[in-house]
Amino acid sequence: MDNLDLAIIEQLQRDGRKPFTEIAKELNVTEGTVRNRVGRLLESQALQIIGVIDPHKIGYDAPAWIGVTVQAPYLEQAAVSIATLPEVSYLIMVSGEYDLIVEVLCRNREHLALFLRDNLQNVVGVQRTQTFFILQIGRASCRERV
Repeated sequence: MDNLDLAIIEQLQRDGRKPFTEIAKELNVTEGTVRNRVGRLLESQALQIIGVIDPHKIGYDAPAWIGVTVQAPYLEQAAVSIATLPEVSYLIMVSGEYDLIVEVLCRNREHLALFLRDNLQNVVGVQRTQTFFILQIGRASCRERV
């Protein structure tokens, strides 16, 4: 991946539906170059073009990230179980203080409390959780800042 790939990705992060012709014009390359590069990035799964929501604007007043600590022998099983819960929109396995980071979309605080108590805490292997409320959504660039 080179600087042109990163510049194309940055354009698509701002607007995943932006026409390749406009991206090409802004980056001073041909439309074919942009099309080929995006195709290669998609094929290699280095890039996915998806819709990103602001949960607050579509009725989820208690979206949160949850750090989850899981007993080692149950990590894979717990990840699969948690990923199937309807409130879960994103799950990643990480290193550090937590084993999993889970994004959940809950309608309100009561819904979040029920999710934590009745669903997440009952997954086999889950030892501890820490919840981080999402207060505001921002946008960032993939380019390194110099």
